[in-house]
Amino acid sequence: MSSLGNKGEGLACRYLKRNGYQIVKNNYRCRIGEIDIIAKKDECLVFVEVKTRLNKEFGEPFESVTSYKQERLRRLAEIYVASQIKEQLPCRFDIVSILFEKGKPVIHHIENAF
Repeated sequence: MSSLGNKGEGLACRYLKRNGYQIVKNNYRCRIGEIDIIAKKDECLVFVEVKTRLNKEFGEPFESVTSYKQERLRRLAEIYVASQIKEQLPCRFDIVSILFEKGKPVIHHIENAF
């Protein structure tokens, strides 16, 4: 992962913690890919995709979460839940979109994004 990606994930974790989320797992990997952050809030398991960009040359960061990427994240979440979770919890998918404007990160959190 790029240093920008690592920086973005660190910022996202701090943002989520400040907003009442408990970080369960960072960078969960399995045979089909990776989930950036798995968190818990209000008895809901939240799968978080983090996208970070330095500018809008290719659009907003969250716009890069295509339908293909969403489907892959759903499959990854199913694998995680089946292998790691003993209790049944509601789940959702969030996107944390980070854009650096004048060197400062602007965080846009999209809850229940897809």
